Amino acid sequence: MSGGGGLSSVVDQLACSYTAIACITTFQDQICLASCKPHFSLATWHASVMVSSSCSAPLASDLPCSLSAIFTTRSSASRKSYGFPCSSIGPHYVKGEAKVGWENNAVKRIYGASMRAQAIVLNRAKMEMKLVPCLVVSILILCSVTRVRSDASNHRYKVGDDVPLYVNKVGPFHNPSETYRYFDLPFCSSGPTKDKKEALGELLNGDRLVTAPYKLDFLNDKDSKIACKNKLTKEQVAQFREAVSKDYYFQMYYDDLPIWGFIGKVEKESKNDPSEYKYYLFKHLHFTIFYNKDHVIEITAQSDLNSVADLTEDKEVDVEFMYSVKWKETEIPFEKRMEKYSQSSSLPHHLEIHWFSIINSCVTVLLLTGFLATILMRVLKNDFVKYAHDEESAEDQEETGWKYIHGDVFRYPKYKSVLAAAVGSGTQLFTLTIFIFLLALVGVFYPYNRGALFTALVVIYALTAGIAGYTAASFFCQLEGTNWVRNLLLTGGLFCGPLLLTFSFLNTVAITYSATAALPFGTIVVIFLIWALVTTPLLVLGGIAGKNSKAEFQAPCRTTKYPREIPLLPWYRKTLPQMAMAGFLPFSAIYIELYYIFASVWGHRIYTIYSILFIVFIILLIVTAFITVALTYFQLAAEDHEWWWRSFLCGGSTGLFIYGYCLYYYFARSDMSGFMQTSFFFGYMACVCYGFFLMLGSIGFRASLFFVRHIYRSIKRICRTLECCVMVNIGLLTSLSGCGVVTNDSR
Repeated sequence: MSGGGGLSSVVDQLACSYTAIACITTFQDQICLASCKPHFSLATWHASVMVSSSCSAPLASDLPCSLSAIFTTRSSASRKSYGFPCSSIGPHYVKGEAKVGWENNAVKRIYGASMRAQAIVLNRAKMEMKLVPCLVVSILILCSVTRVRSDASNHRYKVGDDVPLYVNKVGPFHNPSETYRYFDLPFCSSGPTKDKKEALGELLNGDRLVTAPYKLDFLNDKDSKIACKNKLTKEQVAQFREAVSKDYYFQMYYDDLPIWGFIGKVEKESKNDPSEYKYYLFKHLHFTIFYNKDHVIEITAQSDLNSVADLTEDKEVDVEFMYSVKWKETEIPFEKRMEKYSQSSSLPHHLEIHWFSIINSCVTVLLLTGFLATILMRVLKNDFVKYAHDEESAEDQEETGWKYIHGDVFRYPKYKSVLAAAVGSGTQLFTLTIFIFLLALVGVFYPYNRGALFTALVVIYALTAGIAGYTAASFFCQLEGTNWVRNLLLTGGLFCGPLLLTFSFLNTVAITYSATAALPFGTIVVIFLIWALVTTPLLVLGGIAGKNSKAEFQAPCRTTKYPREIPLLPWYRKTLPQMAMAGFLPFSAIYIELYYIFASVWGHRIYTIYSILFIVFIILLIVTAFITVALTYFQLAAEDHEWWWRSFLCGGSTGLFIYGYCLYYYFARSDMSGFMQTSFFFGYMACVCYGFFLMLGSIGFRASLFFVRHIYRSIKRICRTLECCVMVNIGLLTSLSGCGVVTNDSR
C-alpha cells in the first residue's frame, strides 16, 4: 500500500466507520448510504460494532476510540471484510513495514466524522429512550419469527449427508402419558446409542431421544437393509407380546419431523377367547421420504405386514430387523412442510366445519350476553330515572333495592387476605395466558418446536411473579390489611402449593412405572432454582412495590358502622346456584374448542389453529365479565351486600365446568385406562382447572368491582344534583316569601 493512497483510504473508511456507528445507533440509513457510498457495495452492506476495553489510542479526548467497525460486503461471487482494530489507530498506521504519519486533513476528517456521530447520538437520545419499550417488544417478536424461519437454513443437506434420526418413546396408544424409553422394549441396536441433549421443555414433555438403529442418508435409496439382529428370550417375547396386546406405538423424529407407527399387530380371527389370539411383531419398516432440493419435506414409515415375527408362544425367537428407504421429489416448500400435521389436527378434517362450529357457538353466546346486557342496562336506567324523579315518594315508601345498601356495599369482605392473594394469582395467570397467546400467534409453538410451550410456561410464570406480588399486596393494603408479608406468602403458595403437591404425587407414580414422564433429578433442581432465584425475588419485589404504592380504595359511598341485615333469600339466590348459572354460559362458549384441545393434549393430534383459540378465549373473558356483573346486580337488588367473594366464585365457576367436562371426556370420548394415566389426567387437569378458576375469578371480580363503583358513583351524582335543586328551590321560595309574592300557606 502506498503512503498517501493507503492513508487516505484508511481515513475515509475510518470516518465512514464512525458515521456507521451513529446510523446503527440511531437507525439513520440515509447517513450511512451517503457517507459510505465510495467504499462499499451499499445494496448489501452489513455493519457491526465491537467494543474493546483495552483500547488506548491517543486521539482527541472525545473521539470514541473504544468503537471499531467491520464492514462486510457480500455478493454472489465473493465476500470481503475490512477490519480496523482500535489498536491500529494512533500516531502511525502500520501495514507490513510501511509507516505513514498523520496529516492535518486526516485528523480533521476523522475528528469531524466522530463529532457528527456524537451529535447524531446526542440529538436522538431522548427519542431512543421513548423507543426502548417498543424496541424490546419488537426484538422479542422478531427473534421469535427469526428462530422459526431460520430453521430452513439449519436443515439443508447434500447427497449422502447423515440426516439425524432419533427414536423417542413407546407406549400404549390410548394412554399418551404412559410412555417409556424406546429401548425399554428389547429392540436391538446397530451400535452404541447416544442420547440427544434435550432442553427443559423437551424433558417436561417426556421426550427421551436417542440415536436410532436405522441410517437414512440424504437421497440414498435402500432396499431391505438389515439394521440389527436379536435373539429374543422367553421373557422378552412375553414383554413384546404384552406391548402388542396394548397397542404400543413408537415415535421417532427425522429432521425434526415426527414419525409414528405400531410395533406389532393382533389377529383375533373372529375368536372371542383372548388365549386364541395371535400376536405378531413387525420386523420391516419402509421409509418414504419426500424432498425439495436440499430440504426434507415429509417422511412416512410403513410396516411390512408380511414381515413379522410370531410372538404367540413362549419360546425363543430370532428376529432380524430390516428397513428400506425410498426418496421422492415434491414441490412443497420447506415453509409448508408442517401443514400436513396442521390439517390432521382438525379432527373432522375440514377446517370450515371447525370454524362454523365455533362461530355458531360464539354467536349464540354473544346474543344471549347482549340480551342480558340490554335488560340490565334498561333496569339500571329505570332505577336512575325513578330515583331522580320520584325521590320524595321513594322516601315515604319502604326502602328496597340496591340503592339502600350503599352504606354496606363497600364494607370489606371476610378473609380479605385470601381474596387479595387469589386476585393477585389470577392476574398473574391471566398475564401468563396473554403472553402465551402472543408467542403462539407469532409462530413460536410450531409442531416441530418440541417442548417450546412447556419452556415458555415455566419461564413466563417465573417472570410474571412480580405482577402477582404487586397486585395482591396493593389490593390488600387498600383493604386496610396490615400483615402484608403473610399475604405475600399466601400469594406465592396459592397456586404453586397445590401444583407442587400434585406434581410430587404424579412424579412418584411415574418413577414407580419407570415412565418417561418422571422428571430427572437435575431437571427438578433446575425448576427449583428458577423458583428460588427468579420467582420468589420478583414476588417479594412486587409485594414491596405494591405495599409502598400508597393507593387508596376508591369507594364512592361511606360505610356505616354496623352492617345491614341481609334479608332471607330464596334458594336460587344462594352461592352454589348462582355459581352454576354463572359458569354455564361461559362454558357453552368454549366447550366445542375443548374437544380439539383435549384431543391434542391427551391424544396424538397436533393443535396449531391458535387464531381460533385466541378468539374463543376473548369471548370467554367477555362473557365471564358480563354474566358476573349481571349476577352481582341481582344480588345487590336483593339487598345482599356481600358481593365480593360471590363475584369471584361466580367468575371462576367455569373452571368447575371444565373439570366436569374432563369426567365426560375420560369416560365417554377416550379409551384411557390404568392407574398412571388416570391419575395423570385428573391430577394435572385439576391444576389446570384450578388455574382457570383463579384467572376467571379475578376477571369476574374486577368487572363487578368496576360495575359497583360506577352505579354508586352515578347515583351519588344524581343525589348531589337533587340536593342542589332542593337548595335552589328553598332559596327561591324564601326570596319570594320575603317579597310577599308567596305566602306561608302557598309555600
